[in-house]
Amino acid sequence: MIKDLKNVARGVFTGAAVGAANGIFGGGGGMIAVPLLSGMMGLGGRSAHATAILVIAPVCLASAVVYAAAGYVSLPVTVPAAIGMTAGGALGAKLLNGLPLTAVKFIFVAAMLAAGIRMVLP
Repeated sequence: MIKDLKNVARGVFTGAAVGAANGIFGGGGGMIAVPLLSGMMGLGGRSAHATAILVIAPVCLASAVVYAAAGYVSLPVTVPAAIGMTAGGALGAKLLNGLPLTAVKFIFVAAMLAAGIRMVLP
C-alpha cells in the first residue's frame, strides 16, 4: 500500500511538473517528461518516450485552450503546422520502434541541447 501511494505521489508530481512547464513555456513539457518518467517512475527508454507522448497530449490541449482564449493563436500558422506535426509524430513513433535505444537517447539529448542553445542565442 505504501509503495503504491509513493508511486501515485511520484506520478502526480511528475504530471504537475510537466503540466506547469508546458503551460509556462507553451510547450516543452515532453522534454522534461521523459527524464522524469525514467528517473522518478522507473520506466525504460521506449516506454518513457511513448508515455510522455500520451500524457503530453491532454496537457497540450489544455494549454492550447488557454492560449487560444487569450487570443495568442494564429490560425494561418496553426493548420499547416498541425498537419506537418501530425505526420512527423506518426513517423517519429514508427522510428522509435526501429531505432536502437542508444540512438533514441542521443537524438533526444541533441534535440534538448539544440533547443537550449537556440533559446539563449539572439
